Amino acid sequence: MVIDDSSTIRRSAEIFLSQAGYQVVLAEDGFDALAKINDHHPALIFCDILMPRLDGYQTCALIKKSAKFHAVPVLMLSSRDGLFDRARGAMVGSSAYLTKPFSKDSLLAAVREHAGTGQ
Repeated sequence: MVIDDSSTIRRSAEIFLSQAGYQVVLAEDGFDALAKINDHHPALIFCDILMPRLDGYQTCALIKKSAKFHAVPVLMLSSRDGLFDRARGAMVGSSAYLTKPFSKDSLLAAVREHAGTGQ
């Protein structure tokens, strides 16, 4: 699953992941994602930090509080690459942190590293 309010980022991630043979579910914000997670049971979630309504930290925290989905790895996406952002992501339970714009190689490397560690 890719959660990002930028259609460009969502589309890039979808293309990279689909070409590698992964099924991709897209969500444009945290509320959209929370509605879709139950239906799609993603093995891995990429979550943007800066989103309207429900930011990535809040979205990640809600996923991690869920008895059903707490084991699913959540990888934070951000255009900022600061220590504070990484630490805050780790505090809400994220498994890793990817800086945008990401390359196809870095996205797929993150999937290989973290997929299969969830449900």
